[in-house]
Amino acid sequence: MQETEFSATETLLIRCFGVVAIVFTLGLIFAPETFWDNFMKIYVWDPIVKDAGETGDAGYTPVNTALYIFTMVAAVIVLQAWFRRWKLPTNDHMLWALMAWVCVAPLLRVMEDADFFSAGIDLLFISPIIHLHLAIWLIVSAIIGQISKRDSIQMMSLIMVAYIVFSGMIISPSIHDHEMGTTWVMLGTFGGIIAIVVSIHNTWDWHQIPRAMLALAMGIITMGIGYLAQLASTPWAQDLGHMPKDNPVFWPILVVVVCPLLITWLVWRKGIEDLSMLRLTGNEVGVIPDNMTLNEWESEDRSEHAVEMLSNRGILATPMVAGILFGQLCDGLATMVGIDWFGYNEKHTVSLKVIEIGDSLGILGEGAWLFFLLKATLAGTIIWLFSQMRIEMRQQHLRVLIVLAVMVVGMAPGLRDILRLILGV
Repeated sequence: MQETEFSATETLLIRCFGVVAIVFTLGLIFAPETFWDNFMKIYVWDPIVKDAGETGDAGYTPVNTALYIFTMVAAVIVLQAWFRRWKLPTNDHMLWALMAWVCVAPLLRVMEDADFFSAGIDLLFISPIIHLHLAIWLIVSAIIGQISKRDSIQMMSLIMVAYIVFSGMIISPSIHDHEMGTTWVMLGTFGGIIAIVVSIHNTWDWHQIPRAMLALAMGIITMGIGYLAQLASTPWAQDLGHMPKDNPVFWPILVVVVCPLLITWLVWRKGIEDLSMLRLTGNEVGVIPDNMTLNEWESEDRSEHAVEMLSNRGILATPMVAGILFGQLCDGLATMVGIDWFGYNEKHTVSLKVIEIGDSLGILGEGAWLFFLLKATLAGTIIWLFSQMRIEMRQQHLRVLIVLAVMVVGMAPGLRDILRLILGV
């Protein structure tokens, strides 16, 4: 089977998901009372509106949690097949670019938590809309990369236009709703332009698509940091009229960010030598040689092959493991610190149940320590599975999107939690 062809299973699943999407769309048009009034409005739209309102932080329900999980799984299955057909890169550069976009979401989400955005615009930064909204901008940056090819000047110009449109139409109009300074805002906005230039200049040897994706993400990240620095410098009143809390900064950052980074770096070091040796042989971690199926690979003893000898440790020095490990540890520690020491609440139904079990044991704090242990165990399990997993060339896009999904539910909420905590939002 050619790498760009869909397998029979992929074709069936894509058609099934397509039928579901068509039925749901037609239902919203021709039977709105059933599909909208009695389902989507209750379980999806109303929580989004409530989350964006003055009360904020609307909780999740088992129904919308299941719906979001199903949608994410469907997106991974469908997109990996199309990404393979479009021959999008799956190397470390693409993972770094995707990781940068994962970091964009919590920065902008915390601005919404701080009630920065005007009514209407704030809905763009509530889950799950924020992920769909940012996915559009990610696709825009990818298209810019494809159009620009290797022309750095054209890429830089088009990315600048996208950045200015994003900043001017979505972010900056809300400034006028608040009594706030603008020094850090201006520094962050102009810093974003510099970040775009630096990103494109320093990635000349990258594939054009992840290169453009990284550039726009770095510009938005730098701009977002400027707005959050402005919140810390000259806080604006939130919807209920209260100002940000004066939380300690140093030790939460040390526990929630520095410790996971240190652990991730130590794990990275353990695999760097094996990864280098593996790539010198022309192989990639866990990927069997081209034109060979898994059944063929497993039919003989391959223990002397470089993929089997070096993949188990080599994968530890890849961004896929770094993103999973840091993200899950950050999320677990941020939840534990926020709930057990700073009085924040958990709104995800599954996480809340785990925390309630931990609390019932009466060992430490409010029970979020059990959530951290679960996250750490989950990270270790996923990394172990990835180290043992052998995949065909055509399955690399699936692995990348699985990693992206794990980072979206780990790194993104973890960074959001710690940013809220240190900014007192």
